Amino acid sequence: MLVEMAIAAIRTSALTKDYGAGRGLFDLDLQVSPQEVFGYLGPNGSGKTTTIRLLMGMIRPTRGSAYIFGLDCIRDSAEVKRRVGYLPGDVPQFGSLRGGEIVAYLGGMRGGVDQRYVRTIAERFDLDLNHRFREYSSGNKQKLAIVLAFMHKPDLLILDEPTSGLDPLNQQEFYELLREVQKGGATVFLSSHVLSEVEHVCDRVGIVRSGRLVKVAELDELRRSGTDPSLEEMFLSYFDEPRRKALPP
Repeated sequence: MLVEMAIAAIRTSALTKDYGAGRGLFDLDLQVSPQEVFGYLGPNGSGKTTTIRLLMGMIRPTRGSAYIFGLDCIRDSAEVKRRVGYLPGDVPQFGSLRGGEIVAYLGGMRGGVDQRYVRTIAERFDLDLNHRFREYSSGNKQKLAIVLAFMHKPDLLILDEPTSGLDPLNQQEFYELLREVQKGGATVFLSSHVLSEVEHVCDRVGIVRSGRLVKVAELDELRRSGTDPSLEEMFLSYFDEPRRKALPP
C-alpha cells in the first residue's frame, strides 16, 4: 500500500503578478515541504514581498495559482490566515494601544491564545507589553510583531525581513526561536535580503531576482561541497549582473 505523500506547506504554479514595465513576480514555480525552513533571498524590489502578499491572499494574481497546505490562497484565504503566522515587512501602526491590548485584541480574533506562551516570547525579547505602541522604539515594534506572528503556534510562519531593527542579541534569540518551532512541527518561509540571516537557520534557499526565481539550493550541499560555489558567490552572481558575467561557467 502506497503511503500518501505529505501535502506541501507551500506550492505555487506559474504564479504571476504583473504590474507592467517588467515589475512584479513572474511564473513562480515553488514547493516548500512541511517542517522546512525555506529562505527566500533577494534584493529589495526583487518580488519577495509581492510573493508573500499573494500567498496571504492580500492581492490577486494575474495568472497562476498558490496553495498553502492544499488550500487555495485566494478562495480559502480565511482558512489560510488561521494556519499562518505572518510578520509583514512594515509593522502595522496600533497608535495608543498597549502591547498587551494588541495581543488580546488580535488573539481574541483567533479564538484565544495561550497567555503564558505570549509572556514567554515577550520575556525572551525583553519586551514590556504594558507600554503603548507609539512609545515603542522601532526594535520593540519589531519584537511585538514577532510575538503576534508566533503567539497562536501556527503551522506555517511567513516572515518578511523578520530581524529588521533587532540588535545582534535579539537576532540570535530569534534564530533560536525559529529552530524551536521547527522542531515542534512548524514550517517557516523566511524572506530576507540579508545573506547571513538565511545561512543561520534555513534548510534551502531560493534566490529571486527581477521578479523571477533564478535558483533553489540546499544549504547543506553547498557547505559540504568543495567545488561548488559558496552561497556568497552564488548570491553575488545572481544579484549582480556584471559580477555574474565575470564568473566562470
